[in-house]
Order: sequence, then C-alpha cells, then structure tokens
Amino acid sequence: MAAYQRLYQTGELRERIKTAREVLRSCHLCPRGCGVNRLEGEKGKCRTAAEAVVSSYGPHFGEEAPLVGRYGSGTIFFTNCNLRCVFCQNYHISQLGEGAPASKGEIARMMLSLQQTGCHNINLVTPTHVVPQILEALEVACGVGLSIPIVYNSGGYESVDTLRLLDGIVDIYMPDMKYSDERIARRYSGVRDYPSVNREAVLEMHRQVGDLEIDERGVAKRGLLVRHLVLPNGLSGTAEVVHFIAGDISRNTYLNVMAQYYPANRANKIPPLSRPITRQEFTQAVELALGEGLERLDGVRPRSLARLI
Repeated sequence: MAAYQRLYQTGELRERIKTAREVLRSCHLCPRGCGVNRLEGEKGKCRTAAEAVVSSYGPHFGEEAPLVGRYGSGTIFFTNCNLRCVFCQNYHISQLGEGAPASKGEIARMMLSLQQTGCHNINLVTPTHVVPQILEALEVACGVGLSIPIVYNSGGYESVDTLRLLDGIVDIYMPDMKYSDERIARRYSGVRDYPSVNREAVLEMHRQVGDLEIDERGVAKRGLLVRHLVLPNGLSGTAEVVHFIAGDISRNTYLNVMAQYYPANRANKIPPLSRPITRQEFTQAVELALGEGLERLDGVRPRSLARLI
C-alpha cells in the first residue's frame, strides 16, 4: 500500500489539503515566501496562481533505474519553478511557461492513466509551487483506485513546513543538491540561501522516508534518492555536497552523480558554464563520492570506476 492511501482512508489527507490551501492566501509554500494571494490570482516568483499548469505527462524511461523498472516512471511535468537556473535544460517549461492549466480532476486523470499504462510510480516533476493542487488531485485519484508510489522530484529548494505536510504522502523523495556555495547559488539560480535551505530540506526528506528501498524487481518502493549535477569548473561544490550526505544523511544514500550537463538556456553566454564537463571532472566527482563511503551510485560501481578514467 502506498503511504498516502492510509491518510486518505483516515481523512487526514483532507485536513492536509485544507492547510495547504490556506498557505496560498499569503504564499510561503517555498523559502522565497512571496506572500502573494494566489487564490485571488496573484503570482509570485513561480508565476503560478491558484491553478497548476502542466506541460506534459507520460511514461519516462530516462530516469534513474530504480524508478524506471520495466514499464517506466509516470512523469507529470509541472510548468514554472521557484528557481531561475541559468543552465536549466527544461527552461522552456520552467522559465518560459510552456504548458496549459490543469484542474484537480485533470491531474487525477493523468495519474490514473499513468497507473493504467503500467508505470511503477507517479513522478511529480517540479512540484514545489503546486503542492496544494497536487494534494487535491491525489484525493480525487485515491477515490478511484490510485495505489502506486508518489515521487517528489524537485530542485531541492524546499520549505520544511511544506515538506511536513507531505509526511506520509510522498513515498520517494528525489531532490537535487545543486551547490555548496551561496554566492554561486545566487549567481546561477537566483537564490542566495540555497545550500543551507537545501540541506535542511534533504534532512527532513530522509527523516520521513529513510534510505531508498528497492524490491526484488529492482524497483524503488520508498526512500530518498539524491541527484547532484556536476557543473564545469567545480561550480557545484561536489566535495562539500558528498561530505554532507555521508556525514549527516546516510552513507547508504542512493546518489546519482549526473554527467549530462551542457550549456543550455543562457549558460552558453556565461564563460564558467559555457562548456560541457570533461571526463576528468565527472570522474573526480565520482571519486569524491566513493571516498566518502557513498557506494550506491546510480549506474556506477566502484570496480567499474577505472573504465571511466
């Protein structure tokens, strides 16, 4: 049974929805704390009012192996974001607003369609700014049989208070840990306190769901999965990130050290970001993770490291 079903059955999910909706009256869903009344159509930094906007949905086979399994991860891509990453590879969705408004009934139908297709989970991509709308849709979908795990796939800039509303609802958290330097976070993602806020958020996520649990099919059931995108010129601060994960979260953390950076969006005009990473930069990041005792690396095994060099 997915975690959220118990809260639906007891009526607690309905109470969480009421609380989350109230937050929108003076919005502080995320750490930006814009204070706008989204229920009255006002928009803050996420450029989203009372209704969620969805870019696309469908089975996705490019996610981490434990999410994809055999039949894919059931992604729902929400439009807009509370970050402004100059290198965002989905900037047409996150910053240019590509998508269409979707009611709670429409989002619920997306969830149920993905389950019917055989997807192993519902993967909510960039959900931070639309948590109340997602909870409303989840209540509708629960009423007609939704039962697969929920994945919260975010940029990692999260309010702990909002995360606590999701305790017992989200089965799998998949946050980014982008930076360890506040100045770099401010320069390239538009938020000055990303590292400290991000670490508090990931600690709360791990408190709720623990280390990633994988079933006999190799499919994730519950837990934390962290993403860390390696940026050129050491801008992502990998050494500090993996040290924190190993020391403050768990050495059993499932970590995806991501090599797919390329200068998307405005990054090609910013010299430190205007090139892909090198093989050496990626290998060094993997070595740093392994050196901290983190061996659950997506797609990488310690014995295979030599082949990356």
